[in-house]
Amino acid sequence: MYQAKAYSVSSATSAFAPTTISRREPTDTDVQIEILFCGICHSDLHQARNEWKEFMPTVYPCVPGHEIVGRVTKVGSSVAKFKVGDLAAVGCLVDTDRTCPECLAGLEQFCPNPTLTYNFPDKHTGGVTYGGYSDSVVVDERFVLRVPSNLDLAATAPLLCAGITTYSPMRHWGVTKGKKVGIVGLGGLGHMGVKFAHAFGAHTVVFTTSPNKKDDALRLGADEVVLSKDANDMAKHASSFDFILDAVSADHDLNAYIQLLRRDGTLTLVGAPEKPLPIAAFGLLFGRKSVSGSPIGGLPETQEMLDFCGDHNITSDVEVIPIQKVNEAYERLLKSDVKYRFSIDMASLKSE
Repeated sequence: MYQAKAYSVSSATSAFAPTTISRREPTDTDVQIEILFCGICHSDLHQARNEWKEFMPTVYPCVPGHEIVGRVTKVGSSVAKFKVGDLAAVGCLVDTDRTCPECLAGLEQFCPNPTLTYNFPDKHTGGVTYGGYSDSVVVDERFVLRVPSNLDLAATAPLLCAGITTYSPMRHWGVTKGKKVGIVGLGGLGHMGVKFAHAFGAHTVVFTTSPNKKDDALRLGADEVVLSKDANDMAKHASSFDFILDAVSADHDLNAYIQLLRRDGTLTLVGAPEKPLPIAAFGLLFGRKSVSGSPIGGLPETQEMLDFCGDHNITSDVEVIPIQKVNEAYERLLKSDVKYRFSIDMASLKSE
């Protein structure tokens, strides 16, 4: 074991503060990574404040962070994919059972026995896993990803969650050139959805409640922007969408978007509203429409996504902050006061 610098919360109401945590020494199959940047995901906030205590109670101290980009500093004797000095990334998973049908199919995100990057039982230490708000991490080679060298590293970090969460459903439901795709909500997830839909060649339409987001949506790659509160504007697009990605986590009317789907169209949720949302059956029956959900992607697809981003120069729009401003960032995140993701520069941790 060795000691690593980190920022943690000690309770649901405490602020982040500097600390040291124990990391395992690399085994034969492990990669040790110096963390250069770590994105802040909204789920970090939920976990830090124990807002998911019903199904995923937080174990304190908690070190969040599952959007990790860094440089390899040590590799185990059996590691074949990485060498010291390589750029590397880690997302939401650091292990699975590796034997279930989902893992064997490269769909590790659906494994019934995963090990998440933080706040999950750690078989190596006997405690819980600690995430990327730290100066280093040790992860099995299988769960480490290659980072294209041409991408800005600070802006690459959010791809490990926000990126793959929006890329995966678009790939699964066949978003390609000639398709009409809607993106509901222009936030951390939605802005990545716009970039991917545009890169896939789809006619991309952003739905927003904020008129002042129109220019930014167009800058990100949208072909059209629809104000979802404008019934006439919505009606113009009835029965015309092949696919709609819903990235809103607040309470909202799904039926309004179901009406916009063409025959066999799909509305896929990647946001997670706190309360169940009602759906009118007739809206689905007439047109054989579907409502679905999608989490992150598996390891092969996440690597595919990173390579796609390298080929198309796609990254997240980020505001880079020092780790010392993480508490302020959380408060701003609650107010949606960021365009569009925070990325922590972990070099700032060296001064602690």
